[in-house]
Amino acid sequence: MKVMADIEVRVLGEADWQVYRDLRLAALRESPGAVVAADEEQSRDDEQGWRERMRSIRLLVADRAGEAVGIIGLGVHARDEQAGEILGVWVAPQARRSRVAWDLVRAGAEHSRAQGHRRLYFWVGSDNGSAVAFASAFGFRPTSDRRPARGTDAGDSPGEVAMVLSLSVDPGNPRLP
Repeated sequence: MKVMADIEVRVLGEADWQVYRDLRLAALRESPGAVVAADEEQSRDDEQGWRERMRSIRLLVADRAGEAVGIIGLGVHARDEQAGEILGVWVAPQARRSRVAWDLVRAGAEHSRAQGHRRLYFWVGSDNGSAVAFASAFGFRPTSDRRPARGTDAGDSPGEVAMVLSLSVDPGNPRLP
């Protein structure tokens, strides 16, 4: 559990499946293009379905004043076992521009490092200037890896770029202890 200003970031366990469900469905409704899945499809899932989904990824939630206002999903990079990967970040509209995303990514990077990962990947839309700027300001650097945007055909969008953050201890990078 990390407390950052008035934000507390904590790892969700299976018992928190309702917190995950509520945040995931809110993200699907509010940002349908940013999340790959259908709201109707996932809203029909039962408790067991949500618990199973939680077993496949690590989830961290940001709480502010007792309210869950953001979530980050983490996994292992598919082609680099020494690397973690951010599988998604979502912050509720009322909590945006208040460091919640920063705190989630920072906690995600710390968690990935604690898991023994040397790098953390983050796929962002190449045409999403604010996401690229956010990741760059955090210390992520673009790689040559590109892919079609999730949920689109290869020709429908400019696609996504993999950005990578070194998780090695670097005294020159004050973002990570």
